[in-house]
Amino acid sequence: MTNKVRVRYAPSPTGHLHIGNARTALFNYLYARNQGGDFIIRIEDTDVKRNIAGGEESQLKYLKWLGLDWDESIDIGGEYGPYRQTERLDIYNKYTQDLLDRGLAYHCYCTEEELEKEREEQMGRGETPRYSGKHRDLTEDQRKAFEAEGRTASIRFRVPEDKTYTFDDIVKGMISFNTQDTGDFVIVKRDGIPTYNYAVVIDDYLMKISHVLRGEDHISNTPRQLMIYEALGWEAPRFGHMTLIVNENHKKLSKRDESIIQFIEQYDQLGYLPEALVNFIALLGWSPEGEEEIYSLEELIKIFNPDRLSKSPAVFDQNKLAHLNNAYIKQADPERIAKLAIPHLQKASRLPAELSEEQEIWAKKLVALYQEQMTAASDIVGLSDVFFRTHMEVDHDAQPVLAEEQVPTVLKALLDKIEASVEYTAAQIAVLIKEVQKETGFKGKQLFMPIRVALTGQMHGRDLNETIYLLGKDRVIERLRSQIKGA
Repeated sequence: MTNKVRVRYAPSPTGHLHIGNARTALFNYLYARNQGGDFIIRIEDTDVKRNIAGGEESQLKYLKWLGLDWDESIDIGGEYGPYRQTERLDIYNKYTQDLLDRGLAYHCYCTEEELEKEREEQMGRGETPRYSGKHRDLTEDQRKAFEAEGRTASIRFRVPEDKTYTFDDIVKGMISFNTQDTGDFVIVKRDGIPTYNYAVVIDDYLMKISHVLRGEDHISNTPRQLMIYEALGWEAPRFGHMTLIVNENHKKLSKRDESIIQFIEQYDQLGYLPEALVNFIALLGWSPEGEEEIYSLEELIKIFNPDRLSKSPAVFDQNKLAHLNNAYIKQADPERIAKLAIPHLQKASRLPAELSEEQEIWAKKLVALYQEQMTAASDIVGLSDVFFRTHMEVDHDAQPVLAEEQVPTVLKALLDKIEASVEYTAAQIAVLIKEVQKETGFKGKQLFMPIRVALTGQMHGRDLNETIYLLGKDRVIERLRSQIKGA
């Protein structure tokens, strides 16, 4: 075992990058960078039937989107490759033959139907289902007979009887398992493909992985992996099992839970900032010292310590994520936010697919108007609805404002000044409203509220002068005339 910290994130290309897997990748990355170690990405693609087209590319694309980089993988190589398990079958076969030669593994010819019947009988007796070991000690003649029937063997590992395995988990502390209820498990399937618990041990050892940080759903895999390490005479890495991520009802986060957006690609499409998502994910089951909650990736690298991984489930707080993303959006370059937000207006048919120079300038100013309110760039569609209505609708609670006696006077004075004005800018609009105040004697809410409601239908909104400017002179005149006529 090397003294250098070497960690890995090993996704299966069976789907897109999930928030839980992103957390695993991030914590491994932070630890490696904090320790001056190596971060390796290995593709565990042995579950061929479940692999999806583009799965590998999607995983790597969104890890890069989050700002992570790696030292070895399928795209950049490295001295411990190949980094795709289906390209390592010859490596696994060598160790399988060694285990068979030493009697630590054996061929099992049981059919799925026989195994299922065995499980049902055990459960019927109230026993924990486990392989009985019926093919543990087949003779050569028995093996040939099974093969003559056309049966194909899997290869099972011979589990030591009544032996306790103990490991010091980084998160959980000392954990012990006894083999009493563990049946001999398959290490190579009938198709010759190694199982996860077998291949991962060989890969981690040969790639000199020093620490394995992963979700606590893998705890039950650890004893089997320790058995393989022992059988091959290898030292195991240090394990750390992170607590589960739960929803706000403290139920395990399920991919079927549609109340929470769970895939990194979806956050990208909605216009979240990757640095905000990294910040949020880093606080899912890990806590820095102090009360600060906003950290850059560089700051996280500097302060990351696996000893501060939580022992309690990590609650996915959607409000906290919205708050963090809003904080990052507020500080972001307006050009960047406009680039993220404008496509959402186009997708909603609020803007044409191809923008003229004038339309682009207008759209950027519109986005800037709402930048401080956004929790995601896609929010611009709902926030800016007032600019795209074909018919003016006044909110129910705003209607009494337009019934106030000074309203016709205020609106008529503003209409006259806008119609007569040659210049139409936010600054000039502020001047015109000031003139209306002097001319009518109305100020404060009596002045500003009727103007806002008449032009937007709402009692609250963004900067009034900028709003009136972005509505455009023709639309403002039209809405003022309509309100005066209906008053």
